[in-house]
Amino acid sequence: MKTLCGLTLLGGNSADGPVDLRIENGRIAAITPSAAQPQRRLLAMPALVNAHDHTRPLSTTSFGLGDRPLESWLPGQGKMPAMDPYLAALVAFGHAARAGAGTVMAHYTRLHGPMSPMEEIGEVARAAKEVGIRVAFALFMRDRNPLVYGPSETVLAGLSPNARSIVEQQFFATMPSAEEQVQRVEEIAKAYETPMFQVQFGPNGMQWCSDELLTRIAEASARTGRRVHMHLLETRYQRQFVDAQYPEGVLPHLKRIGLLSERLTLAHCVYARPDELDLIAASGAVMVTNPSSNLHLQSGIAPIGEAIRRGARVAVGVDASALDEDDDVIREMRLAHFLHGGFGFERTISRFDWVLKTVKDGRFATDAPGDGVLEVGAAADLLVLDLDRLDADAITAVEPIDVLFGRGSQAHIVHLIVAGEDIVQDGQLVTLDLAASETRVRQLYRERMPGREPFFSAWRELEPRIRDFYSGTLGCC
Repeated sequence: MKTLCGLTLLGGNSADGPVDLRIENGRIAAITPSAAQPQRRLLAMPALVNAHDHTRPLSTTSFGLGDRPLESWLPGQGKMPAMDPYLAALVAFGHAARAGAGTVMAHYTRLHGPMSPMEEIGEVARAAKEVGIRVAFALFMRDRNPLVYGPSETVLAGLSPNARSIVEQQFFATMPSAEEQVQRVEEIAKAYETPMFQVQFGPNGMQWCSDELLTRIAEASARTGRRVHMHLLETRYQRQFVDAQYPEGVLPHLKRIGLLSERLTLAHCVYARPDELDLIAASGAVMVTNPSSNLHLQSGIAPIGEAIRRGARVAVGVDASALDEDDDVIREMRLAHFLHGGFGFERTISRFDWVLKTVKDGRFATDAPGDGVLEVGAAADLLVLDLDRLDADAITAVEPIDVLFGRGSQAHIVHLIVAGEDIVQDGQLVTLDLAASETRVRQLYRERMPGREPFFSAWRELEPRIRDFYSGTLGCC
């Protein structure tokens, strides 16, 4: 049992005064008026949800991948050496927790090896348990278009024999069959799923997954109730691809094969059209917006305000590419509202309702219990910020939500509590030495970078070919 004293609840009536919040057995047991005037003003709010991320321990900018669109940036990650999966996940989850996320969706898009996939995911689950946050885990699933959205020969044909050999080794490994990929996810769930580590199906996206694979995933999801997490319509080139491949419409196609349901989470949806937003909203699926990532990768700005007006579920993700590449989910939540909350005197959604909505819909998308509201009986997942630091000027009475949205960031975190357990205190992780783990990750990357020089050499030939492919008509349609 623990009690947090002198809290101002976000959205509460400031005239009611501070409260004390008691936690027992991982839940909020009582919320009562504070017995004494607090010496320090604290702002309590629901722990935030990073509803779309990829478990990368370092920014890809550090590997020379800044200022590129997704279609060049993704294959460019071949520059990055493999990393100890436990250490990588430990740092990635540690960053998320330190930044205010009590729950993270880890869409795991790369196996590091040399251990088996099952053993590697066990290491990821071990790291999640050590950090102490809730994790929804989705292993990548794909079976087509490993290099570009369409036949790769036009890209490969322009490479020197040595570069072509390196590129083929990097990108053209044989994937398991659709049936085997579905079975692998179910085996992962059987081995590692817990209330704090939920397993989902993780198809990469329409351009990377055949209809057979997507149909088998839809059937397995309907049979088991297991959620599905995938990218959709992130870039203009993906829009072109699906329009050519699915002339009846990509969302109608997903509905026809049984994948479009409330069990589905769709990341990005930057190029979703109004009729598609209606289908998403009607299905109960969750859209996850990742504004900083979409800006870093020059993808665009998603129609999230319109999605909200049409009744869609919406959550926020950092996508391993926050505005300052620091995983700050507080700033990401603010940025998303600035972009989509409305303009002038017309509000699409208020700031307080935005917090509640993105937490509620994010928890739904990640299988976290409840809606995140701080009330008696709810799971004790809460974020506590230093209100004195947020309002350091102290000029006049200012509503807490004003300073939160005006300047809030991970720098203001005092506590992160998940399932009643202390994860962050005074801005520092209490569950592990994050700085030491970060240092070790950097050391290993520096030591291993010389081994990637052959790919660097091939990349200098490959990248212009990829750019030319997309600058035309995708080379496939």
